[in-house]
Amino acid sequence: DLIILRTLGEGAFGRVRLVKHKKTNALYALKYLAKQNVIDNGSQEHVQNEMTIMMMIDSTFVLKLYNTMQDKRYLYFLVELVRGGELFTLLRGKGSLPDKDARFYAAGIVEAFKHMHALCITYRDLKPENLLITRDGYIKLIDFGLAKVVVERTYTLCGTPEYLAPEVIVNMGHDRAVDYWALGVLIFEMVTGLCPFEGED
Repeated sequence: DLIILRTLGEGAFGRVRLVKHKKTNALYALKYLAKQNVIDNGSQEHVQNEMTIMMMIDSTFVLKLYNTMQDKRYLYFLVELVRGGELFTLLRGKGSLPDKDARFYAAGIVEAFKHMHALCITYRDLKPENLLITRDGYIKLIDFGLAKVVVERTYTLCGTPEYLAPEVIVNMGHDRAVDYWALGVLIFEMVTGLCPFEGED
């Protein structure tokens, strides 16, 4: 049902291609995950978890997963097309953002978290690379590989070091509060152009 148009990007597990639906001419992004890479990295559970969590979420501020498919070589995630680029690229180009822009993006992230946390989903991987900007300037949360349904506490050490909350680092157990710690770090980075917590260890 899809016409493959061009490659939009490549990652560790596969690539993302621009596709068009034959009947409606609607454009989507199709994420390819190479099955062999997933198996070699022992990531089967992560991929299954990501799909399950994305199917649960229905928020304007989260990348929409429409369908999943597979063949012998690949798993496919059909997601909405977001054309504004990454927050990461914007930050690297400008160095920092005006307060009003940082506030606007942070508000979108809070809305995404509000929806996810109501479903007991803890995101655990907030960083500029995981935020896309729509053509209208709104933020979209992507990449749910580390997201988890957490009813009380979880003890997994995961995430990007500069954004980890203290309770994750010292293995005290954590819940959705870690997402707001990471949001504080991100706001600081958006406004100053620097990470507040950087070090050799």
